[in-house]
Amino acid sequence: MPPMSMKYFCSSPLFVSALIRCALVSVHFCIYYVLRLVRNQSSVYYHGIIMELSQIFSSPFALLLTTLILIGVVKIVSYMNHAYFYWKKKGVPNLSNSWSFSIVGWKLFMGRISFVDYSRYIYNYFPDAKYVGMMEFSTPGILLRDPELIKDIMVKDFEHFPDHRSFVNEEVDPLFGKNVFSLRGDRWKEMRNTLSPSFTASKMKFMFELISKCSSDFVDYLVEHPEICLAIETKQAFRRYTNDVIATAAFGINVNSMKEQNNEFYTRGVEATTFFSGTLAMLKFMFLRLSPRLAKSLGISLLPLATSKFFKKVVGETIEAREKHGIIRPDMIHLLMQARDKENSHKMTLDDIVSQAFTFFFAGFDTSATLMCFVAHELAVNRDIQDRLREEVEQHLSEENDTISYESLSKMVYMDMVVSETLRKYPPVLFIDRLCVKNYELPPSQPGYKSITVESNSLVMIPAYSLHHDPKYFPNPQKFDPERFSDENKDNIFPYTYLPFGHGPRKCIGNRFVLMETKLLIAHLLRKFILKTTEKTVEPVVFDKKEFTLKPVGGFWIGLEKRKL
Repeated sequence: MPPMSMKYFCSSPLFVSALIRCALVSVHFCIYYVLRLVRNQSSVYYHGIIMELSQIFSSPFALLLTTLILIGVVKIVSYMNHAYFYWKKKGVPNLSNSWSFSIVGWKLFMGRISFVDYSRYIYNYFPDAKYVGMMEFSTPGILLRDPELIKDIMVKDFEHFPDHRSFVNEEVDPLFGKNVFSLRGDRWKEMRNTLSPSFTASKMKFMFELISKCSSDFVDYLVEHPEICLAIETKQAFRRYTNDVIATAAFGINVNSMKEQNNEFYTRGVEATTFFSGTLAMLKFMFLRLSPRLAKSLGISLLPLATSKFFKKVVGETIEAREKHGIIRPDMIHLLMQARDKENSHKMTLDDIVSQAFTFFFAGFDTSATLMCFVAHELAVNRDIQDRLREEVEQHLSEENDTISYESLSKMVYMDMVVSETLRKYPPVLFIDRLCVKNYELPPSQPGYKSITVESNSLVMIPAYSLHHDPKYFPNPQKFDPERFSDENKDNIFPYTYLPFGHGPRKCIGNRFVLMETKLLIAHLLRKFILKTTEKTVEPVVFDKKEFTLKPVGGFWIGLEKRKL
């Protein structure tokens, strides 16, 4: 029987009915055989037990349970058949029918390999292919390896791939489902246009003083508490800084999380980012994606209910206070309030506003802190790079008040090189995704293969981490070398192989903000401290196998030695 015929036959009611009948016949046959044995042993006791088992297996509950199990088996068989033959029929190099790929996937799920190991494996499996076929559950996916195709899909033919896949239904979790990352189609365009003015150069310049105060307050606290600087876990520390930055820049709230260690804004941020850690979190994530309706009925969401209520309360009270007292503060909340009052095709609700503000907080809280951790780590490990960067920072201090200005920060060329190289070696995400919304033709993956049509609702994955570590594009990729991004060398980087923030219309909207707050913190740190390695510093970095994101085993540990100014 042909593969597709087998698939439809296995899914048919006739086949399911036949399986149920066979199972019931098998159960009764087993009972009959055991009864024969019992009779031969002349044991009334065992005979009674078997009679009771016979009644149990013949009960409506047993029939229902047997039916459900068999339906589940049929569904699994149908899925396996679909996964195995989908790309094979299209003549595409694929991982779906690879036994070794299944083993690697199982090792990832069990926490025996890291996501970095997994991404390297699938990227290098077909080293000469422009793209590789794979399956994500029942969704066909394509892993792009060719920079020219990446350019076509992210920019040139963006209208075919304008959306991200949906991680969670907005009805299940509005905070995640309604944000600018998750929205699709016209609703995404409308929200993107609303938020874009928040991240222009003029807005960055306006927010510079707010962020600079947060960074100087943070570093001053470290100066005043040398006992915590001997060996400091930077992720825990830097998240307090990013928390304060987002609180003031997006929510209009002044917080000092180093002095107020347990302020609610910070503790809720920690709660909001812990769902990415551990096997149980992965299972919850999968459940929400596969069964959103059931998750909603069971009251399951990505975020704790108290955390969602907190952010909704903060935004609601901020809006109410601004409307009551006529407060105008050119930040994200103000722009969203203006958008709400306009006549738009989609009327903006409080949930929409809260979702955008929370997304800004979520991305800035953890992802930005991680970037800062890796910059600090590499500077501690590479003292020559640290000394050169410190010299540049001091060269650009204001002569009037010995401070860092927006203009002077923008002139720090080597700072930009160091941060860019950090983003290459440790990109914020391992994979960038795009969802196909209308059929698209791809050229042959390899010589001897044929062109294929990417069907609507198929997934496209761009392996940012693997591209950044491909020796073909970045020689000696494990070496931290800021010179790759010097004026003389940066134009030699092959286009669309460096994608820390994505590319095209869906490029990360807040990348300017992230770069500014990172550079400001590093500049203030270098002025006051020498960054050193400690016994807890892991070098070379070994990534934690239980984390979705890039995190060293044991955390980010360095020492801070106060400089004699």
